[in-house]
Amino acid sequence: MALRRLAALLSLAVLLSAGLAAVSATSQNTGDTVIIWGRNKDEGSLREACDAGRYTTVIISFLSAFGYIPGTYKLDISGHQVSAVGPDIKYCQSKGKLILLAIGGQGGEYSLPSSQAAVDLHDHLWYSYLGGRRNGVYRPFGDANVNGIDFFIDQGAREHYNELAKMLYDHNKDYRATVGVMVTATTRCGYPDHRLDEALATGLFHRIHVKMFSDGRCPAWSRRQSFEKWAKTYPQSRVLIGVVASPDVDKDAYMPPEALNNLLQFINKQPNFGGVMVWDRFYDKKTGFTAHL
Repeated sequence: MALRRLAALLSLAVLLSAGLAAVSATSQNTGDTVIIWGRNKDEGSLREACDAGRYTTVIISFLSAFGYIPGTYKLDISGHQVSAVGPDIKYCQSKGKLILLAIGGQGGEYSLPSSQAAVDLHDHLWYSYLGGRRNGVYRPFGDANVNGIDFFIDQGAREHYNELAKMLYDHNKDYRATVGVMVTATTRCGYPDHRLDEALATGLFHRIHVKMFSDGRCPAWSRRQSFEKWAKTYPQSRVLIGVVASPDVDKDAYMPPEALNNLLQFINKQPNFGGVMVWDRFYDKKTGFTAHL
């Protein structure tokens, strides 16, 4: 019964999100608009982000520590009150927004050194943040379930993330006519991203966010070529372009809205173009970047 209720909720969220994306794609050629949330307390609540009316998906960032010490995990959402996030997740989902949890980030406190570490992380994600329930397991967001997991693996080795992806994706067999656990990845712009290539080779990722920032290897002349390479290599995934909302994040990578809109005219012709992922809610709130897409 619980699974059926959850499936119904997620089905509604996916359908409404698809509708919003269709409207956006028709009017502005941007597809889905995905925002990173949880990197600055001054960005406002998750509920406020969903009420902004500009995002179809919010990625909570980050589960930033796992793998080094068995049983040790850390959720870093920059001082936000964790107890408030669960009700906000359910509110956002009721408005048709998808809510993902990102694992990894720019810190160095995570890895998957073994197959057992992948199993342990899967269990932590499933029982603490997704649809699983187990007595005695603490759920930071209470009875709210995130819609999926984003692999934002910016440090460390590549091993065993493919195993984690398979275990998470396998839960979808328990849901009918909807996606129970969305599996997405945030990659570096240069193809391939060796930290994620084994995981992406599984073919199980619903979305790939190609971030054109933070590694100094995304000059303006290469962005279209890089995006098209990712899109053609993973035709089974929806591929989104990742950008920053302010030059204060990455001066060299920043594209003003007019420059991004110009690029979108070309890359949105890819059959699996998915939209735009923006870093992050704090800077978008300051600049109004996504309001101009």
